[in-house]
Amino acid sequence: MRNFVLAALAAISTAACAGGAIPGIMMDAAPAVSAASPYIVAAIADPRRPEADTARDILRHPAEVVAFTGARPGWRVADIGPGGGYYSRLFAVAVGDGGRVFAVDRPGTAERPRPMAAVAPTYSNITHLTAGYAGWDAGEPLDAIFISQIYHDFHLQQLNIDVPALNRQMFAALKPGGVLVIIDHAAPAGAAVGTDGATASHRIDQAQVVREAMAAGFVLDGESQVLRNPADDRSLRVFEGDIRGRTDQFALRFRKPA
Repeated sequence: MRNFVLAALAAISTAACAGGAIPGIMMDAAPAVSAASPYIVAAIADPRRPEADTARDILRHPAEVVAFTGARPGWRVADIGPGGGYYSRLFAVAVGDGGRVFAVDRPGTAERPRPMAAVAPTYSNITHLTAGYAGWDAGEPLDAIFISQIYHDFHLQQLNIDVPALNRQMFAALKPGGVLVIIDHAAPAGAAVGTDGATASHRIDQAQVVREAMAAGFVLDGESQVLRNPADDRSLRVFEGDIRGRTDQFALRFRKPA
């Protein structure tokens, strides 16, 4: 028996020296992504970030949020509803020159161009897509799709989005094992999502988001509490009074099964 063990250890050593990986013994797991990962630290410190963005960091916890997505150098990420580019900028630095960010936006006009139209050219790895929130095509499989504070609007009548079809589209756009991260303003449990932009609270029940994502084939993979605010009266519209920018927000990570 002793000779057999020694022979086995010798075989392992030989394979390792030859560059072979020994499953379960010699393979090193990829380092865990955290708010302290160097590429996330670099994204937060990016000197191109405007003061309007950095001033919001205290409320938005960007390092923790980007880490929650699991984004790494080389990833392909779609940021749906990028607004002024707050997260698109961060992802662009985090994924690096070998990665790409697709800022999925609505079409603008000459009189009212979308804010991302000015942001995208300052990052060589951002592609600004302006065909709308549904029906977009990145042209390559994605590692992550990120949606912050806008998923509830997909239900608005004026946007005319087939939400189940959009969720299936996003599922198809991801690589096996890819993630969908949705951050949104929390509505009271069981509350119906508003469909009229003029009267809607612009919130959504977390349980509804889970049901809709899972119906498209996603599995719930994680939840972050970093944006929660129990002091928020979730019955109020998100634009009202002091709660603006301080709403109770859930952050959910779904995964496409590998």
